[in-house]
Amino acid sequence: MARRFDYLLIDVSNSYAKLAFASGERVSNPARIPTSELSGSLVAEFLRRRQVKKLVVSSVVPTKNSAISKGAHNKAQVLWLDWKLKLGIAIDYPRPQSIGADRLANAAAVAELYGWPAIVVDFGTAVTFDVVSESRSYIGGVIAPGLEAMTNFLYQRTALLPRLSLKEPHRAVGRSTVEAMRSGAIFGYRGLVREILVRIKAEQFSRKKVAVVATGGYAHLIASQLPEVTVIQPHLTLEGLRIVGNLN
Repeated sequence: MARRFDYLLIDVSNSYAKLAFASGERVSNPARIPTSELSGSLVAEFLRRRQVKKLVVSSVVPTKNSAISKGAHNKAQVLWLDWKLKLGIAIDYPRPQSIGADRLANAAAVAELYGWPAIVVDFGTAVTFDVVSESRSYIGGVIAPGLEAMTNFLYQRTALLPRLSLKEPHRAVGRSTVEAMRSGAIFGYRGLVREILVRIKAEQFSRKKVAVVATGGYAHLIASQLPEVTVIQPHLTLEGLRIVGNLN
């Protein structure tokens, strides 16, 4: 008999998809695959491994939604995360239908797990900053190019600069082309994140304590050296899907 779970959580981003089984209280270790490889047969295979009551899905890649529906056909209900669901937070935003599902999941998770006011910094294909106000409302945020996108642009658009592996630089002044690029990428990106956090806090939360939670693929590399960050939670989006599943 396949082990039962409450949910199969699926977070579909532009570069990768994460799939994780979850109970109402805990998310299991996720599988991470390139989004291009997400298919109906793969979703169906996950559902053969475990019995679940519901799929809870955050997707910012609409072309993959039909594959998820096909894989879940007659096996489990699919709950698509959007602003109309119970999220545990209010939405104070002019066009709520334009908010990415992953950003709503992050906001729901940060409010439930870390309190409010809060800022989520999600290091994905883009880096997003999402703000939950003192009234527990999602009020908007910031979107900037992701770290990998920035470094890949240098490689693709210049004749002599190499492709870069991203890791902590030894020093600011590089003694080779690779060292110089790595210093610019990591230290420069930390500066970008720090400046945006400073401006959000000054505009919204002057002299107030704010939880700042980092998540996403490069959270440890960048945020571990930022004292402004309260905690790093690699799977915050999946936690948000679990929380929204419980509420709906």
